[in-house]
This record gives sequence, structure tokens and C-alpha cells, in this order.
Amino acid sequence: MIPQLPHPRPSAAAVRAGLLLVALAAPAVEAQTPPAPAAAAPAPAVRLSEWESRALEVPASDRFLAALERMAAEPHVAGLPGSRAVAEYALEELRAYGLDARIEEFEALMPLPAERRVELVAPRAVTLSLEEPPVEGDPDASDNGHVPTFNAYSADGDVTADVVYVNYGRPEDFDRLAELGIDVKGKIVLARYGQSWRGIKPKVASERGAIGCLIYSDPRDDGYYQGPVYPEGPYRPEHGVQRGSVMDMPVHPGDPLSPGWSSVAGGRRLARAEAQTILKIPVLPISHGDALPILQALRGEVVPDEWKGALPVTYYTGPGPARVRLHVSFDWQTRRLFNVVATIPGAHAAEQWVVYGNHHDAWNNGASDPVSGAATLLETARALGTIVKAGWQPRRTIKLALWDGEEWGLLGSTEWAEHHADHLREHGVAYINSDSTGRGWLGAGGSHSLTALVNAAAASVADPLGRGTVADAALARRKQQGRDNADGNVIPLGALGSGSDYTAFLDHLTLASLNLGFGGDGGGGVYHSQYDTPAWYRRFSDGKGQFSPALARVMTLLVMRLADAPVLPFRFTHLAATVDQYAGEVEKLAGEKAPERVSLAPLRSAVARLRTTAAAADAALDALAPRDGTASSDALARLNGLLLASERRWRHEEGLPGRPWFKHLLYAPGFYTGYGVKTLPGIREGLEQGRLDEAAAFVATTAAAVQAMADHLEEVTEVAKEAGSGR
Repeated sequence: MIPQLPHPRPSAAAVRAGLLLVALAAPAVEAQTPPAPAAAAPAPAVRLSEWESRALEVPASDRFLAALERMAAEPHVAGLPGSRAVAEYALEELRAYGLDARIEEFEALMPLPAERRVELVAPRAVTLSLEEPPVEGDPDASDNGHVPTFNAYSADGDVTADVVYVNYGRPEDFDRLAELGIDVKGKIVLARYGQSWRGIKPKVASERGAIGCLIYSDPRDDGYYQGPVYPEGPYRPEHGVQRGSVMDMPVHPGDPLSPGWSSVAGGRRLARAEAQTILKIPVLPISHGDALPILQALRGEVVPDEWKGALPVTYYTGPGPARVRLHVSFDWQTRRLFNVVATIPGAHAAEQWVVYGNHHDAWNNGASDPVSGAATLLETARALGTIVKAGWQPRRTIKLALWDGEEWGLLGSTEWAEHHADHLREHGVAYINSDSTGRGWLGAGGSHSLTALVNAAAASVADPLGRGTVADAALARRKQQGRDNADGNVIPLGALGSGSDYTAFLDHLTLASLNLGFGGDGGGGVYHSQYDTPAWYRRFSDGKGQFSPALARVMTLLVMRLADAPVLPFRFTHLAATVDQYAGEVEKLAGEKAPERVSLAPLRSAVARLRTTAAAADAALDALAPRDGTASSDALARLNGLLLASERRWRHEEGLPGRPWFKHLLYAPGFYTGYGVKTLPGIREGLEQGRLDEAAAFVATTAAAVQAMADHLEEVTEVAKEAGSGR
């Protein structure tokens, strides 16, 4: 059990920020305190509007669990009939809530496996099973329609070679092998899952000359070393396998044949040979049960201690004498994607969009990933539909989306964002994302101009276990873990890299974005396996449906406050402090890598000015709040236009080096981390990879963007004062 600690109350400043944002968002009706979702939970400290209170009464555990059971009852892999069936179910539900919903179709190259075979051919012959067997007590683990174990966007190949064990397959692991005199050129590498995104392992292996890659799940990372395995416990069993895409997403996500434009029927497509994100070598995931005979047959150097897993063998590097034949081929078809999108039209600024999305496709049943998040979105939609039926209409348009093809490489969301790119760049307010969610504490990442908004929403929802508010519980957890930040009364937002559907909105369109979910209480090892079923979720995750309704309440408030605030609830002090922190980090890195070649002085000077202008802008916006009902409508429209466009100040139209699709100067997935974020990526990766002229050029580029943001915030301050004066 997790020990419960006394929860701190939010600081007066945090409460004031929450009240301010509520005041900005609230319709002109009498405020009231919402009922607590759990009997033991005290009422939140922040008061809500009547519309908000009515919406927060709607999300319910039984409805969430029913939707989860329905959507995860059968496998629903994108490109196959099951995914369309889930999309049509969601469409019916959204329409039943009274919302205008439709399916928007796109298409993408989605290669399904045709042949898979792995054989240990020396020093003894073993044919690997490549299968996940049924488990007792979970009929869904053996449903018809499961896709085999494979890695999407692997190359076709039939290769035979000696094996080299490469630990987690990170660049530093290959460097360590080179120091030991071990060359992977012409070899098949065996990497374990973890520490980096799966697609980085074969990408780096290919760059170093390997001709094939096997990726296995070591029990040290998510199997019996962590705890009891499924079905006795939550962790990955002997023959559990992690499927997943190995598309080179740090170059670009989405359809490999339409980079930067939407893939619609009959539209322009690259030839497959021109695609940059399909791997060059064959790749296949295997279980630790299948990896064991390969590891038993390896010799060479005994690996460093930190490379050792938990299997009952001595871990050697190789190469050989273990020799493997890897044979995979694919059916390279373009298949249809089914995005489900519901629209609540705005009353005053209908062209401005607030978008909230979660994907609906899975690797097989996907109860946790993604149905826990998709069912939460449906509860948010039901809450909003309820108050729409009662007469509520937001100022701005709300789009609620269930994306298809996320598991393959963020396909549905990327194609939709590229299709609507012009409108979103001009009129997009924010994108909010969820994915898998479980039990524990709220976690949040995203654009730092939305820090105050997230904290206000979290302080407005009761924690389902009676630990005060969701914000109280999250702050107490951070304190328990020794992760207090400079302002211990604010939940900080993590920086977003990639790995879910916010990527196209944040990194390509530079739209302010968030990603939220509950987690941290309990473990698991069924990710992307056929054991991610309703039975597993009931036993080992949020099986009582306590936390997902709480997440639906937080999401409901975020959507309502962004869509209905007279003044958009962006604030910039946390943003400026965060940019200052990032600048300090790269300055330290430059001192280590290039003390005389790369000066951060222009950036540091620009950030100092940003901190001053951000404080002034926030003060002007705070002063405006009491007068928003009488402020000049022209001035308010101009002010909201400036606030809406603020994230676009970080847009670098030329994009990052070698990957122009990624255009955000503050955040990007690392070229060699995949999901993991690199902040100030143009500078940081230039320094890390020894491209010092590039790093110096991006110091100038980023400093110019910071100065442009400071100019922008000076204009925000001026217009906010004008609006407050009623002129």
C-alpha cells in the first residue's frame, strides 16, 4: 500500500490564481460548491460556476467501466475491422449525448505481418514460438482477431548472423561495445526493452551496421523481478511480448508516405522507397522466454553489471557463437483510418477551436492503452452534452476527438492536424490530450503558459480517495518523493516530447498543448500485449472506476475554461521561469562541451527580459479579471488573439536540423530518445552531438524567438490595460 501523508493546502497565491481562472471562465450565474465525488473527500477550496458544478456531477464510475468493457471487448487494431467497430460505437455514444459527431476518414500505409520466423541455428537449433499463450481466467487473452507479435514499419528481411547483446540499444550502449572492441556490423543485435523508445534501438543498430534486431522484455524491467506475473499479478509473463511501432518518429510521425500534408483517398503520396521513417533492417519483438535460449548460447565478454537482466544466465556480449536466422515480411497496404470528432459550436468566436483527444485504436484489446483514456473522454463528452442540452453554449468551438492509428505512429491525429493545419495555426486555442490512465496521482505535462490553468482545475476537483483535492494529493505525493519544486504549492508541468497524439499539435503546429492522466499506484507489464484486457484492468488498475471520473472532471474544467473564458486563461510567469531553467541547463552543457565556441549570453539576456515582461503581462491580466464583463469588446478580441497566438512565437519555420517537420524551439522529442523530450532542442542536440556551429546558430535563433515573445507580452500588457480601462 502507498502510505498516506497529510496533504498541504494550496498557497494563497495558488488559490488566487485558481479563483481568477474560474472567474474568467464562469458564465454570469450564481456560483456554488460542487458535490464531492467521494464521500470522504472534502469540498475543493476553489468555488465553481453553476454550469461547471452541473457538468462535474455527470462523470460516473459505472458508465466509465461499461464503456471500457464495451470498447476493449475485442481486438481493435487500426486498419482492421475491429477499430472501425469501436469508432462506430463511439460515434453512437457521442450522438446519444446530443453532440454533433461524425467520422473523418484518412488513410495511411499500415503493413501487417505476412511471415515471421526466428530460429537459433547455432550452436543448437531452436525455433522460437513468437506466440502469447492463453492464461487462466481471462477469456479475452485468447480472443479471435489478435494480431501477431510484430514491430510496425520494420523492413522486410531474411537474414542470418551471429548475435550481439546490446543492452538497451541506446547510442551509449553501442559506444560501450565499441570501447570493448565489439563491432555489430553484419550482426543481429539483441536489445532489451526500456530506457529508450523501441524505435531508437533498431535505428541506431542500423546506423552502426547491424543487419537485424530482436527486442525482448527482460523480467528485470517488467516481469517476475518486479513482482508476480499475470494472471497472478500485474507483470509480464514468460511469453508476454510488447508489440509496437518502430517508425522513425523523431523525423516525423503520421503516414510515412505523406510527410507534412494529410493523407486522403486519391491524394498525393510518396513512393515507399522515398519514405524516411520506414526502417532499413528487419525488427521483431520477442518474449524473455524466447530470448532465453539465445542468451544461453552467447559468449564473449561478460557484460557490465548495469547491463545484466534477471534471467538465470550469465549475460555475455557475443558476438556468437549464438547464430540466428530472422525472417519477416509484410503486407504493405494502405488502410483506412476512422477519427471520430464531435463538435460543440461556439457562440461568439466559433472559428476558435479547443480540441481534446484520445486515441481509440489498440494493439489488440487495449483496456488500459488506450481504452481507459478513451472511455474517460466519453465521460467528459457526456458531461458537456448534458449542460449543452440544458442551455449552455461556449464562447469558442469545442472539438472532442477519438483518434485512430495512434499505435502505428500517431497516424489519425497527425493526418487530421495536417488536414486542418491552416485553420489551427490561425485559430487553434489549445490541444488537450489523454492516453492511458490508471490509479494514483494526477500527472501533467505541456505548454508552460497553461500551468496556472491546470493547477486551478486540479484544485477544483475532489481526490477520489479523500486526500483533499486532486491538487492536494499530487502535491503531497511530490513532497513524499522528495520532488518539491521552487514553488511547492504549484504542480509543475513536465515538458512534452512525443509518444502520444499531442505531437502534431505542439511540435508541428506550435499549438499550446497538454497531456494528463492518473498513475503511479501499482505496476504492470502487459503494455502492448494481448493481456491488456478488461480482466487485467479490473484487477490491477482502476478497476473500481474511481480515478477516471476524476480525470474526466479535470478535463471538463480545462475544456470549459479554455472554451468559455472571456479572456483566455494563459499566464506567462511559469513559462519564463521554465525557459530560464532550460537556458541554464544548456549554458552548463556548453561549458562542458564547447566553453570557447558557444556563448549563451544572447539567450540569457533575452530570457532576463522575458521574465520581466511575463510578470508585467500576468499582472495586467490579473487586474483585468474583475472588469471582464465591462471591458471593451474590441480590446478583448485583440487581447484573446494575442493570447491565442502566444505559443506560435516559438515556431521556427525551417524546423529542426534534419527534421523540418518539428518546428517548436522549446520542446521536441530527442533524435536519439524518441519519446523523451529535449528542451531547447536546436541548441541542446547540437552540443550533445558535437555540431557546435549548429548549436551556436540556434542560440541566436532561440534568443531571437525569446525576444519576440517578450515583445509579444509587452503588447499583451498594453492591450490588457486598454481592455481594463474600457476604451
